[in-house]
Amino acid sequence: MDAVVKLGATYLVRAQSPDGMIQEQDKRENHGVAMTALALMGLASVGHQPADKTTEGEAMRKAVAFLLRTDVQTANGYFGQKDGSRMYGHGIVTLALTELLGMGADKAQDAQLRERAQRGVNLILAAQRVKKHDPRFIGGWRYSPDAGDSDLSVTVWQLLALRSAKNAGLVVPKEAIDAAVGYLRRSYVSPRDALGRIRDFKSAFGYVPGQPPSYAMAAAGLLAMQVCGLQDEPEVLGAADWLRASPPVWETSWFFYGTYYYAQGMKKRGGDVAREARERVEGILLARQLPDGSWDGAGGADAGQGKVYCSALALLSLSVQHHYLPIYQD
Repeated sequence: MDAVVKLGATYLVRAQSPDGMIQEQDKRENHGVAMTALALMGLASVGHQPADKTTEGEAMRKAVAFLLRTDVQTANGYFGQKDGSRMYGHGIVTLALTELLGMGADKAQDAQLRERAQRGVNLILAAQRVKKHDPRFIGGWRYSPDAGDSDLSVTVWQLLALRSAKNAGLVVPKEAIDAAVGYLRRSYVSPRDALGRIRDFKSAFGYVPGQPPSYAMAAAGLLAMQVCGLQDEPEVLGAADWLRASPPVWETSWFFYGTYYYAQGMKKRGGDVAREARERVEGILLARQLPDGSWDGAGGADAGQGKVYCSALALLSLSVQHHYLPIYQD
């Protein structure tokens, strides 16, 4: 496993451009800021830090410096505009910066990380307060900061960023976390009784309230509730049972995206649940790693997203035994 992870990390380092961006050359204009942040988290998740006197450490220092460039974040704190990654990218970059707090190359860079991360958090909070078209969307986020609706996929990135920021001592009101958890609960697919309690104890989360469960959303909702400290809520138990009955295979839609959440979330369940999930994830990913150390979804899983995207998520999925990133620690 160590050799697989080392080869994957080497691929991400080789994908870095002189300006610090980590993205394939032919995709540089396609979400390059978000991909750089995702790659940074992938490297950090398997034990590398920007302060390391290694090839990986040097690459991380350059990547952090790229994310801290003044043209990457807008005046109102938005990271999703420059590369077109919208609120997806904003959540990913904000999460990466909050997770790297204390890992900067020096005190000056750490102070910069904290300032940029807080501005990113402030934009997330402002976007959450935008009036929603439907009460079911309250507490969540969508593609743009001024969106009047929500979906679970975008919401989970913002919620992970908020939880990470709060853990790192940034200013995050408790009510923002609570409102986001309320949206998660409304996204869980189940009839409810008069007191709002779920009746289907083997179901999971849908993309928006009312839509059926899917692998990626089941796993995303599971991990999001867990990092909010809700380890034994009915929705968490139900989603874990649903995922045990519908585990991922290579052909699963959004395999890499869902497996990032699945690996971390099922690890938190512990016992046989964690062991089964880890064996499944490792079995699939080890068989699909390419000779250059990368992973690619071109065969049907996450098609068209690129090798940096797939490889970063693969490393995050394989890192469950380490818990180097604070957000995933039990």
